[in-house]
Amino acid sequence: MTSEPPAPGGVSLVVDSAATLPDQALASPNLHVAPMSLTLAGRTYLDGEDVSPSEFYRMLRRAPSPPTTSAPSPAAFLHAYRRAARGASSILCLTVSASVSASHDSATVAARLAADALPGVDVRVLDSESAAGGQGLATLEALRAARAGAGLEKAACVALRAIARVRLLAFPDTLYYLWKSGRVPVVAHAGSALVGVKPIFELYRGTVSTVARPRTLNRATRRLVELMRERAGEGPISACVMHADAEDAAQKLRAEVEAAFECEQMFVAQFAPVMGAHIGPGLLGVAFLGG
Repeated sequence: MTSEPPAPGGVSLVVDSAATLPDQALASPNLHVAPMSLTLAGRTYLDGEDVSPSEFYRMLRRAPSPPTTSAPSPAAFLHAYRRAARGASSILCLTVSASVSASHDSATVAARLAADALPGVDVRVLDSESAAGGQGLATLEALRAARAGAGLEKAACVALRAIARVRLLAFPDTLYYLWKSGRVPVVAHAGSALVGVKPIFELYRGTVSTVARPRTLNRATRRLVELMRERAGEGPISACVMHADAEDAAQKLRAEVEAAFECEQMFVAQFAPVMGAHIGPGLLGVAFLGG
């Protein structure tokens, strides 16, 4: 993907920092990020600006209590829209799933403000119904369309088709962080029976569900790939392997995915801190877009 400025009259993309994207995409002048906020050990950081994922996960391992997170404010989204409008007359914003964050609401409020603040600029906000690499893959599809000259409606249609197909599967290294955050009873429904278990969670169309409960890293990795086979269908896939300070495990998962599927696109990246904050270091997962 090249890095020339967007053509006048073209489309720029805006995402919140929950999206997991390759560095090349993040460097594109067509893409702008509204950062989420993280508060850890009494200090607040802008995700991706004040702290890198690696730094955050190192701090998280030492922190006495789980962090808190917050969606970008409408002002933060409006600021991102202003940057995006410098080289384009239309803006497509893809937010993390509205089922897990207020980011979509903030982006929508900012779009209404942009009608006055950015006259002549069309802004459309879509709920990705996903997060992390799932949100990232849908964004990449729209970004490619925009770079190829698609208008706002075409880019939005491309994104919506991806949103309908993208899935995310992931499992934590430990349930400690979910337990401390109070989320285990909500998403796992198994109480003390989950000790030693690495439950595999699926995020699809805005709904989180528990789809397997293997008990070791190797079994969880194999089961994750099996679940991908059941869901991906025939043909090539695009995939993003994600990890929270677990590079070795992520590279092993990447090798297993590449051995099992024809991958048109594959990248490995860290979960954004706002995604790993409540699940903890060691989190491993894959988002994929099949036919």
